[in-house]
Amino acid sequence: MRGVHPSKDITGSDGSELAGKKIVLCITGSVAAYRAIDMARLLMRRGADVHAVMSQSTASTLLHADMMEWATGNEVVTKLTGRLEHVALADYDMSDLVIVYPCTANTIGKAASGIDDTPVTSVLSVALGSKIPVIIAPTMHEAMYGNEFIQQNVERLKKRATFVEPTMEEGKAKVAEPEDMLRAAIAVLGKGGPLAGMKILITAGSTAEQIDPIRVITNASSGKMGAAIAREAEGMGAQVTLVYGHGTETPTASKVIRVGTGDEMRDAVLTELKKGPDVVIMAAAVADFKPASRSAKKLDTRSGGIKLPLVPTKKIVDEIKKMDRDVFLVAFKADYNVSDSALVDKAFNKLKECNADLVVANDLGRKGSAAGSDTAEVFIIDGKKRVSHIPESSKQQVASKLLNLVVQKLKHN
Repeated sequence: MRGVHPSKDITGSDGSELAGKKIVLCITGSVAAYRAIDMARLLMRRGADVHAVMSQSTASTLLHADMMEWATGNEVVTKLTGRLEHVALADYDMSDLVIVYPCTANTIGKAASGIDDTPVTSVLSVALGSKIPVIIAPTMHEAMYGNEFIQQNVERLKKRATFVEPTMEEGKAKVAEPEDMLRAAIAVLGKGGPLAGMKILITAGSTAEQIDPIRVITNASSGKMGAAIAREAEGMGAQVTLVYGHGTETPTASKVIRVGTGDEMRDAVLTELKKGPDVVIMAAAVADFKPASRSAKKLDTRSGGIKLPLVPTKKIVDEIKKMDRDVFLVAFKADYNVSDSALVDKAFNKLKECNADLVVANDLGRKGSAAGSDTAEVFIIDGKKRVSHIPESSKQQVASKLLNLVVQKLKHN
């Protein structure tokens, strides 16, 4: 006979960063309340046990309690009874984190003033006193969020709580995306995470090699995979240096170094390597060739075709272990329209060539894995040619699973 709610079957399916963590998800009376469903499920997929709290008015008009019970697999608190639900959830050491998602201006004002007249504000009042970490995601009209008195309340709460700022669109201060909240939760709880105290050097994006002052040779890499790895690594407690070339992502890390060419990326990587990172993850797509010489003037296309001699660029990944034999090295190998076995064989050969500890192989010709896509299917191969296959998943999910595998390998080194 099943011992747990069926909805909990997804727990830990995308990672273990929040495993064993009890998270209270408070939902206030905003039209964005429905987004708490996705929020709860994301937290659970990373291992959390989620308990929802909302007022009866919110449950009767915006989001039925049954939906949140389905989402979390736990009974939902919509009123306080003799069981003292607010104390049971938010007293000292009763939970690991309280998230208010979404959070209205009304709730912000009450929490900042110590008012506890709803299940949510009562939970907040206890949590703020018991020093349980609190994350708040505001949402309201943009003009309201600019109100100086509301901002005073926000600033008062920031002394004790973490805020994930809204996005300003269409005159609204729209609540942060669930994925942003997930990263915030992992970051808050990851201070003692599996990568805590470790320094990780990551490369991401493409490089561009000049043909003339205007034209370049490059590739279609978006930088999404490397940027996702950087976000996940910081969420797991690591100090991340991200060497970022060209891409569609806005890079975020403890330290971001922007580069343009392959030589600039090489110089940055080798400089940072001297600082002794514990792990190097080479996710960037460095241009394989560059012009033998660069034209100082723009080439005139009206003069007809041109011959463009190309020379190979330096393989940065081949230099890593030569400089630091003890660093844990993760290489990447991309191919196009090959079989699983061919992809794995080529990746394993690369692993041996650069003396990597792991190599991540992906086929850009497969559905859902094209350059610039938000998803990827990858094969991760180690030095004994053991293969971990990750079917088509979001790049954030791939990043999480890759880093968890790195953690496992480091433990056994």
